[in-house]
Amino acid sequence: MATAPPLPQSLPEKRQPVLNTVDRVTELCFGLFMALTFVGAVKAVGAGDDAGRKLFFTALGCNLAWGLADAVMFIVRNLADRGQRLTLASAVKRDANRASAVQTLRDALPASLEPLVDDAELELIRARLAARTTLPPRARFIREDFVGALGVFLLVVVATFPVALPFLLIGDRTAALVISRVLTLLMLFVAGFALGRYTGGGALKTGFVMTLLGIALTVAIILLGG
Repeated sequence: MATAPPLPQSLPEKRQPVLNTVDRVTELCFGLFMALTFVGAVKAVGAGDDAGRKLFFTALGCNLAWGLADAVMFIVRNLADRGQRLTLASAVKRDANRASAVQTLRDALPASLEPLVDDAELELIRARLAARTTLPPRARFIREDFVGALGVFLLVVVATFPVALPFLLIGDRTAALVISRVLTLLMLFVAGFALGRYTGGGALKTGFVMTLLGIALTVAIILLGG
C-alpha cells in the first residue's frame, strides 16, 4: 500500500534587510563625496606637523554632522511614507463605493506599475481592507527605523576613513593626497559595481560610471583650487 507523500513544510519567512543595496551604496557614495570635497581643500590647510590631523578631523566632523542629519531624515522619511500608506488604506476602507475605492488604489500606483494591475486585483486589496476591523490611528515609529538610521549614520561616517586617513598616517601631504584619491576611486568603483549588479544595469559599466563621476568631481575640485 502506497504511503501518502509528506506534507510540504512551510518555508520560513525571508527577513528583508532594513537598508537595501541602493540605500547602502548611495549613503556610502554620499559620505565619500563629502569627504572628498574636504580633502580637496588640502591646500587650504596650514603647514605644520598637525596639518594632516586637522584635515582628518575636519572631514570626520563634517561627515559626523551630515551622517546624523541624514539618519534623522531617514527616520522622518520612513514615518512619512508609513503615514501616507495608512491614509490611503483608511480612505479605501471608509469608501462605500467600490468603484471609487478601486480608483483611489489605482491612482496611488506608480506609473510604471499601473498598466500591469487590473481592477480585479485592486478589488481584492479593497476587499481585504474593508474586512479589517481596525487600522492603526496614526503612523508610529518602529524598531527598523532606528536600526536603519544607525546604518545610514555609520555608512556616511565610515566613508571618511579611506579618504582622509592617509593624511593622518602619511607625513608627505602630496603622497597622502594621491593615495586618498586612488582609494576613493576604488571605493566608488566597488560601490558602482555592487549597484549595477543589484539593479541589473551592468556591474562593470556602473562601476566605471561611478568612478568617472568621482574623477569629474576631483577635477572640478582641482580646478577650483583644491
